[in-house]
This record gives sequence, structure tokens and C-alpha cells, in this order.
Amino acid sequence: MDISLIPYSTTVFAVTILLSLFVMYRQQSLYNKLMLIPVAVNENKEWYRFITSGFIHADLFHLGFNMMTFYFFAFKYESYVGGLQFLIVYLGSMVLADVVTYLRNKNNPRYAALGASGAISGLLFSFILYDPQMSLYIMFFPIPIPAPIFAILYLIYCWYADKKSQDNINHNAHLWGAIAGLVITALIDFSVFRGFFQYVF
Repeated sequence: MDISLIPYSTTVFAVTILLSLFVMYRQQSLYNKLMLIPVAVNENKEWYRFITSGFIHADLFHLGFNMMTFYFFAFKYESYVGGLQFLIVYLGSMVLADVVTYLRNKNNPRYAALGASGAISGLLFSFILYDPQMSLYIMFFPIPIPAPIFAILYLIYCWYADKKSQDNINHNAHLWGAIAGLVITALIDFSVFRGFFQYVF
């Protein structure tokens, strides 16, 4: 099999699952080396953490939820736009989602973050631009929500949860990952917004 023919989304999916499971069950000491620890980035210039933190997860539920969302959207998204754009949007959103987190916590020695949520939020919002007619579902709420309405509700929820929540979830990364996905897509293919707004309005 020619590995050059393997879609980038498949590679990211596999690497995320395998590395997350390896760190979870075989080498937990890697958490401290791979997580986004803003103090370590600020003091030791360990910029790689903006990427590595997006490929590890805290537990099976965290991994499963993120990879389920990835599974439903990433492969189809890559088939729409190609592998290069998929990588740029996914990795770009991963990094940009954590920039605000880093700036807010670079002097907080107790703060650490991990997971692909920011990258997946960016990918999902970019996907919505290309397919605004689709409907999305919220877990345990089996009513289809039009994608544009879902996007607005998601942004409002992330903003509110970031201000009020005490659940140890980095809602800030979800919010800025979604925004990053929109911005990166605009820089790559601004014409997609024309079709999106024609559908919405």
C-alpha cells in the first residue's frame, strides 16, 4: 500500500488515538512533556506544546468524544477541500485556539491543557461554511439543528461557559478554535462565504 495515498485526516485520526492511548496507559510521564503548560512555553520556549497538546487526551471519554466528532466531519471535509487545506485549518485552529489560553495563563504555574477540541471546533466551523444546509445534533438532544443556528448557539455557549463554568473544560479554546477555523478558511478561500451568506439570507 502506498502510504502517500492515505488521506491526511486518516493519519491525524490514527495518530491522535494511538498517541492518546499510549500516554494514557503506558507512559503517563509524557503528559508533562506534551501538554500545553503555558509557564513552560513562556519560560522555556517550548512552542511545540501548541501542537503536541492537541494529540493527547485526559481519558477515554475525552478522547472518544473528540474523535467521534472528528469521525463525522473530518473525512468528508478533506474530500471537499483537499488534504492541504484540511491540515492548514486543523493544525492552524489547534495552535490559534491555544494562543489566548497561553496569554491568559503564561504566569500561572498550576494551569495545563490538552486535547483536540480547539482544532475540531475550527474544522467544524469551516465545514459549516462549505455545507450550511446540513443539520447538526447535540448529544442527548435528538432534534436536528440547522448548521448556521448551531454555530451561533455554540459560540454563545462557549463564551458563557468560559465566563461562568467551573468544570475544568477549556471552553476558551473551543471558542477561539471555532473563530480560527472561520478566519483561516477566509484567508484560503474567501469565496465560500458568498455561498454561505446566499444560503442564510
